[in-house]
Order: sequence, then structure tokens, then C-alpha cells
Amino acid sequence: MIVCIDNVLTSEELEQIQLSLASGEFVDGKLTAGTYAKIVKENYQLKGDSDVAKDVRAIVNQALKRNALFQAAVRPKIIRPPLFSRYEAGMSYGTHTDNALMGDDVLTRSDVSLTLFLSDPNTYSGGELVIDTSLGEQFFKLAAGAMIVYPSTFLHRVAEVTEGVRLAAVTWVQSIIRDAHEREMLFELDTVQRALFEKHGKTVEFDLLCKLHANLLRKWADV
Repeated sequence: MIVCIDNVLTSEELEQIQLSLASGEFVDGKLTAGTYAKIVKENYQLKGDSDVAKDVRAIVNQALKRNALFQAAVRPKIIRPPLFSRYEAGMSYGTHTDNALMGDDVLTRSDVSLTLFLSDPNTYSGGELVIDTSLGEQFFKLAAGAMIVYPSTFLHRVAEVTEGVRLAAVTWVQSIIRDAHEREMLFELDTVQRALFEKHGKTVEFDLLCKLHANLLRKWADV
């Protein structure tokens, strides 16, 4: 399931992140790429141990925590520290798959990948996130402050930026629901459950739907 979420960041948060990144120190993005991804990764990455990185990570983490759609669709158990990337003209990230396991001392499983767009799409050309799906390649270039989440099992790439600068935050999530199809079913049940309650209130049908949702969550959750 691929989900696009608008307005993850407020205008004030977006402006603060953009100003912070403007003064941040960026290094070669290959430093955080896997063995094979390094071959096709051409971008800059905000230095991870800087004060700027800590500040902007905190803003993004708070935004993810409060976003109800992200929480319902992803069911996060562990969210990796976000990485902040910068693509200038001529830079891209070729086709790759994200590492299944991440971390040094404590390993986490990557179930869901996300990209939070930080640049106005009108200020740069190219730079689309391209996901290889069963329907072919799908291109995504969202508004600044919007986010896309998708299963980490997909091959994907960032198309070459031909003009301007593309800023984005990326990270990976270990979900309490490991299987992508089970996550999607729970999300759809949750969506119907909320809509039914808003339309008819607490009914027998609503209670049965709540029971089904709760029992499936109990059956599938890895906590």
C-alpha cells in the first residue's frame, strides 16, 4: 500500500527546517548507503551528529507522532532517525532496494519506507521518487511538507534533478504489523470503522466491526 499524506509539517515547521538545512553541513550521501546502493547514490546528506540534524529530526519525529493517518497506515513500532538529503542538478539515486535490517548495536527491520518532501516542487526540475510497482513505475513529486509511505520491499529510485535543489527527509519504520497486506486490511477496516461511527454512531454493526478489527490486531501484532 502506497499512501500520500499532505501537510505533515506545518508551515512554521517547514520554514524552520528549511532555514536549518540552509546552514547545515552536508556530506557525501554514499556514507549512509548500503554496499550496492553506493554505486548508484549521488547526493548530499546532512551530517548526522550535528546540532542541526538533532533539531530537524526532533521536528520530523514530532510531526510523525501526531499524524493520525501515518499512525493508522503504518502502525509504527520503531522509527529510524530521519536522514536529510540534498540533490543538486545532475544528482540522482539509481534503482535500489532498502536494506532489510538497519542499525549497529540494535537491529531494526525495515517494513515501511517514507520520504518527506521539503522543497517546493516548482523550485526544481526532475527529482521524482519513482517506485517500481506491479503496474510499472509510478512517479511521485509532492508538495513541500507532504509525505509518501510505501512498503520497503519495492525497488525505487530518485530521478535526476536537472535544475534547482531537492531537499527531503527519509527514514524507515519497523511496524507492529510485519505483513504489508495485513497492514492494509487493518487500515481499511479502521477507515470504515471511523466512517461508520461518524455516520451512524455506536451501532451493533459498529461494535462487530470493532471486535473484528481488535481481534485481527491481536492476532497479527508483533509487540
